[in-house]
Amino acid sequence: MDQETAYEAVRSRDPRFDGAFFFAVSTTGIYCRPSCPAVTPKRPNVHFYPTAAAAQGGGFRACRRCRPDAVPGSADWNARADVVGRAMRMITDGVVDREGVPGLATRLGYSARQVQRQLTAEVGAGPVALARAQRAHTARVLLQTTVLPVTDVAFAAGFASVRQFNDTIRQIYARTPSELRTETGTKTAKPAASGAGVPLRLAYRGPYHAASVFDLLAAEAIDRIEEVTGGPGRRTYRRTLRLPHGTGMAAVDEHAPGPWLEARIHLTDLRDLTTAVQRLRRLFDLDADPYAVEERLSEDPRLARLIAERPGLRSPGAADPQEFALRAVLGRVESERLLDQYGTPLANPCGTLTHVFPEAAVLAGELPLAKALTDGTVRLDPGADRDDAAAELRAVAGVDPHTAAAIRTRALGDPDVAPPDEESDDLWRPWRSYAHRHLQTDRNETDRNERDQQQ
Repeated sequence: MDQETAYEAVRSRDPRFDGAFFFAVSTTGIYCRPSCPAVTPKRPNVHFYPTAAAAQGGGFRACRRCRPDAVPGSADWNARADVVGRAMRMITDGVVDREGVPGLATRLGYSARQVQRQLTAEVGAGPVALARAQRAHTARVLLQTTVLPVTDVAFAAGFASVRQFNDTIRQIYARTPSELRTETGTKTAKPAASGAGVPLRLAYRGPYHAASVFDLLAAEAIDRIEEVTGGPGRRTYRRTLRLPHGTGMAAVDEHAPGPWLEARIHLTDLRDLTTAVQRLRRLFDLDADPYAVEERLSEDPRLARLIAERPGLRSPGAADPQEFALRAVLGRVESERLLDQYGTPLANPCGTLTHVFPEAAVLAGELPLAKALTDGTVRLDPGADRDDAAAELRAVAGVDPHTAAAIRTRALGDPDVAPPDEESDDLWRPWRSYAHRHLQTDRNETDRNERDQQQ
């Protein structure tokens, strides 16, 4: 997008571009999302940035009205399979906070200098700045939705020291952490009591066909680690999570009054908040760009009809890529058997949620794929090379082509996968995963209607 087109998006306050770019105003020193409701600044005073971190690096602070740090992520990072896309997915998963830039570079197979150079050239900020922007957003969420002490918030958000935390919050939000917590005029929820979990709004862009996502999750749910409760349009999906520093439980509501899904996350270690949020975003495909997907797929008349019936249909991912892959190979009955035998009980069960699915290492003696995941022969983390992973999956005993395609679509979040046994049109590229999700959803609904009529 050229800068004049971007400025027109700002003038029209077009929410389709929230997260795709940010604009900053030299006369005010703030940066905003394109849909910011404030008076449109004059063109000579506007500067454009590809990421919030780049705007912060330019010396701009976040707008108080439009909360630019809370927009959906750019769909580019999920769609792209190159080094920059892989790096961005890993940074949002918290790899830099846990392993530093050297760890990120090692996972990508590049030197730290190469990673720094490529990210700076493409997104205007290096891995440290990108991770810092993400930590600041996590800290703001914790400050405004929990009653945790400020010191606990600092370390839970991933900051190395309270001083670093204070300096970052002042620079990005132009307020102290205490002022940010007590400010008025925001629409954030009243701070939750300790132990009540962290309430969140998981933003998305464009229409969102929640019913089809919740239908899929309900059909796949396995007792003790997942459940879907409530009636149509008012359902809640709950599941357990295995995270880098501990375990967690997340609940996501189907219905919300705005362009977001209401969620609540309970964690044994708050350092896992960023990772848990990103895994939910991938599961619910919240960073997708439905405008780009539907513009392309609507060129096919058959898909155009389905898109009109289900605007905003998503291609769900996975909350735990390894768990999804293992369950895809095992099937429901065997997955439940191994959960009985090897599942990890939660220290504090909640209702029917009592376990987390067994780690791959625990199942390495039971399943070739588990062994391959354990020894690193197959990688399914957010930074994995999708082509390499697909080739590695096909070489594992027990992984047939259809299962490998499902794992690539869901566990790796690839938007352009065609099941090997189904017809696929090159016209659908690069969104074949969405095309097949439309077709499958339509088939499922037709079958359900026929069963209802027979009954």
